Amino acid sequence: MFQAKPITFQLESSQVAFAASYLQGIAFDHYTMLLWFDSNNSVLSNWLAFTQEFSSKFSVFDTVAEAEENLFNLQMHDNKHFTTFIVWFKQEAYKTGWNYNALWFTLHCALPQWIKNILCLTPKQTTYDGYKALVIQVNQCYWEDCSENTVPWTPWNAS
Repeated sequence: MFQAKPITFQLESSQVAFAASYLQGIAFDHYTMLLWFDSNNSVLSNWLAFTQEFSSKFSVFDTVAEAEENLFNLQMHDNKHFTTFIVWFKQEAYKTGWNYNALWFTLHCALPQWIKNILCLTPKQTTYDGYKALVIQVNQCYWEDCSENTVPWTPWNAS
């Protein structure tokens, strides 16, 4: 970001202020406390000092473990599109370093039951990418069918 706008972020204090605008919770409270009570602290004007301070106090201790936990807790809901879900899934998957078999199993567990039911009727995929492509196809067919079969309610077509 800073390289994309070198004039805007020429000063390290501008870089720190920009990054600080994304702080939340206790990290934001800590930054605010520094502004109010220790305004000459180098953390407020030096990028390296800022990143060291906030990383040491507020960063995730084990990013791999956090990504693994996020993957285990991730579930695709019935009313969501797979293409959106797989972006979230991949975001965490890349952090784990897992092989394709582990990702394949975890992805399968995260799918809604209706997709799993349809996948049981299809030929077994031999690759993780093939599996994802098949799920995309199943999900697209579902949403296309939903859009084609949507009929506005009237008293004449009510069951």
